[in-house]
Amino acid sequence: MIEVFYFEGCPHHEALVAHLRQLLNEVAVTESIQLRRIDSDVQARAQRFLGSPTVRIDGRDVEPGAETRTSYGLQCRLYLTGDGVRGTPPDEQILTALATRSS
Repeated sequence: MIEVFYFEGCPHHEALVAHLRQLLNEVAVTESIQLRRIDSDVQARAQRFLGSPTVRIDGRDVEPGAETRTSYGLQCRLYLTGDGVRGTPPDEQILTALATRSS
């Protein structure tokens, strides 16, 4: 299952979803993307939502080490990349998560 968690008004989630669809097509992954809107801090804690956008594959965050973080809430999420900080996960994290997913 491929999920994108976001909050309404996130400046990055729509572009991420479009890019993610293209990326999945390039690697011949045909499953659909499930969109999960987070509307409250209570829901953010319950869903372990580290910020918008968050991408999970088979329930696991694509960002290495994310499972140890506890900064849940309605906030923009930033990703550290080799080129600096950006508002979406780098392709490498997504592709690695796809390649190492459980069968």
